[in-house]
Amino acid sequence: MHDTNLGSAMMETLYEAICRDKDGHVKWIAHAKNLVVTEGLNTLISNTFKSAAGSVVWYLGLKSTGTPVAGDVMNSHASWTELVAYSEANRVTFNNSGTVTGGSLSNSANKARFTANGNMTVYGLFMTSSNTKSGTTGTLYGAADFSEGSRSMVSSDTLDVTATVSATAS
Repeated sequence: MHDTNLGSAMMETLYEAICRDKDGHVKWIAHAKNLVVTEGLNTLISNTFKSAAGSVVWYLGLKSTGTPVAGDVMNSHASWTELVAYSEANRVTFNNSGTVTGGSLSNSANKARFTANGNMTVYGLFMTSSNTKSGTTGTLYGAADFSEGSRSMVSSDTLDVTATVSATAS
């Protein structure tokens, strides 16, 4: 007899973004819950259960308008656009040098920082294996909109992003 109630696992990434003005004062805080796209799930399975190339370096990017969908990949995410109006030359590394504990890994000790180089509106975040701004290569892990809605930044504002990747059994 086949037991259909064996449980399952769920992957999610929770983001917290804190925007500060040039003097370091908090302007706003936003949160997002990542949609892990099919390509991201396939990469996790390949790197865990197959003899694929092991560890991947992940990068965070800023998302502009549009809604992510499960079928999105880096070279085809027609439902949303990347926001590149920040000073850093590349997407920012998800510096996850901490230890995986309790099924979770975070960059809280090394937050990703983006610096606005003009007026811009941030709708959310995404995670990819490519550091090239506006690049269409690499693996898209997932993307998310802020639950509080879009947020504005002006030149010299900074955005510190904490990403917490979790796997939970249900």
